[in-house]
Amino acid sequence: MFRRLPAARRGVWAAALVPALLLGVQACAAPSGNARLDSVEASGDGALRIGLILDNAGDSAFLNASQLAAAKLAVEQINAAGGHKGRTVELLPEGAAADAAEFGRDTGAQARSLLEAGADVVIGPSDSSHAPAAIDVLSRAKVPVISPANTATALSSYKSGGYYFRTAAADSAQGSVLAKLAQDGGAKRLAVLHENSDYGAQVSGAVADAATRMGMEVVPAAGFAEGKAGDAVAKLKEAAPDAVVVLARKGAQGALAELLNAGISGKKLILADGAIRQYGSELGAGGLDGARGVLPGVFPGTDFQSELVGIDPELKDMTFAAETFDAVNLAAVAAAAAEDDAGASIAAWLTTVSGGVLPQDSSVEERTPCGSYGECTELLKAGKAPDYDGESGTIAFDANGDVTSANYMVFSYGPDNTATVDGKETATRSLPERSAA
Repeated sequence: MFRRLPAARRGVWAAALVPALLLGVQACAAPSGNARLDSVEASGDGALRIGLILDNAGDSAFLNASQLAAAKLAVEQINAAGGHKGRTVELLPEGAAADAAEFGRDTGAQARSLLEAGADVVIGPSDSSHAPAAIDVLSRAKVPVISPANTATALSSYKSGGYYFRTAAADSAQGSVLAKLAQDGGAKRLAVLHENSDYGAQVSGAVADAATRMGMEVVPAAGFAEGKAGDAVAKLKEAAPDAVVVLARKGAQGALAELLNAGISGKKLILADGAIRQYGSELGAGGLDGARGVLPGVFPGTDFQSELVGIDPELKDMTFAAETFDAVNLAAVAAAAAEDDAGASIAAWLTTVSGGVLPQDSSVEERTPCGSYGECTELLKAGKAPDYDGESGTIAFDANGDVTSANYMVFSYGPDNTATVDGKETATRSLPERSAA
């Protein structure tokens, strides 16, 4: 199936960079330790309440509908499979049917409201730059945060006390996929053109490391400020690369225009997630013909699409739906495995039931794959440990709450400078069998 890229798809990533200073300042109040690997005593009240934060506004507001539909669908299926300990699982705000004003509040206010409503675990936020506000409020209350969309690499080391997880991959995970696309296109000499930002520097390093491991020659990367890519492109042209990986967000169109003017076009171009969009007539005719690029995530299967539309018949875009659906299911499976709905118990079991790192003192030796809450709870009843793999694919949280298997949709550009999905790639990392003691 081919899919045209929504023009506004990039909205969350355009604002996804979390400044290092902000991370350092706000993290100081976080609880110590790592709840992901701790042993805890049951302390829940028997009722599992899952909160939802929707923080997209402006051009990215369309993303809210897909996440809301996915969360509702997951809770509906969880309850159809018996709920938590035979009780109905609640989605907060009440039934997730709150008016737009509730979801329109700032992230910290939404987090505090969910705490007051008794949320045991919270799904969201989408925007990486809003994540600290949610983590700082919720982690102090020992409530896990599972974002379906955060991609800023810096969040891997944010001090949450082990209460932060994400079902979306960090930006840097795409490095190996971008390098592979270049190699698949026949490149032996690779260059990276990157915007001067944390995003550009981190992904640039990941691309270079991966390309070197693959046996490609990597020329020195060239950085540029938004709207000022000319000198960097001239430097790259002198190096005569076979392919150029473009890492940019706001400055992507200007950088691509400079590359095309320099005669570096078409199949020589590999676009990272921040640069992917429908350029059409905004760039020279045919300039991107044959170029390839990636976006994180998976294209929803037909059955999943139908189920989502059954929840929201007006749904037109399903971005982050799979990641949201899996976040909700993982929270419920973790509560079932812990036989407790308290946030600390959920956090302590999320790595295990996702197929990720096992705590040092875990008694789990082997896990069995399952694709739904019902399947996973049947395994628990049979005395087996579940490994949930859902609509977004394999998850396997590491000790930082990051996925260790990152899925990407691969796009190819045609002569009209528009992109369609034509494949997928997966980037994986190995895990230790157990966490460090």
